[in-house]
Amino acid sequence: MTRVMAVGVFDLLHAGHLHYMEQAKSLGDYLVVVVAHDDTVRKRKHEPVTGQALRRRMVEGLKPVDRAVIGNPPDVPIFDILPKVNPDIIALGYDQEHAEERIRSSLESRGLGHIKVVRVEGLSDDLDGTRKIIARILDLSSAKNNTEGDA
Repeated sequence: MTRVMAVGVFDLLHAGHLHYMEQAKSLGDYLVVVVAHDDTVRKRKHEPVTGQALRRRMVEGLKPVDRAVIGNPPDVPIFDILPKVNPDIIALGYDQEHAEERIRSSLESRGLGHIKVVRVEGLSDDLDGTRKIIARILDLSSAKNNTEGDA
């Protein structure tokens, strides 16, 4: 059985997330998704809209996902999750800012060179990312407020 690991924040689930998980699942037989720890999200991105327990539960409810786990807090090395997940493949999202070669060399230096790193393709949709969705909502809200102001 080929185990695939995908990682992400998954703060507001959207079609791009589902596509990422479908692509990741297609690489193997069993998909484990590591949902970023709240403190990691705060440190690297923003204040999470939804907490890690709810994000994990939502991700695990998606059809391609066999199991979802909460990742390590930011003070724990990122590679410490690997023994818990035991992946054969790490699937990276098309827009994740991870350098594939750096991950490969880090795996190699830890004696984990057998784990493949694969970047999956993106979804060709105009609302395939959380920031794009938020921007669209703000645009719609602004347009509505401007229209109401004209009345």
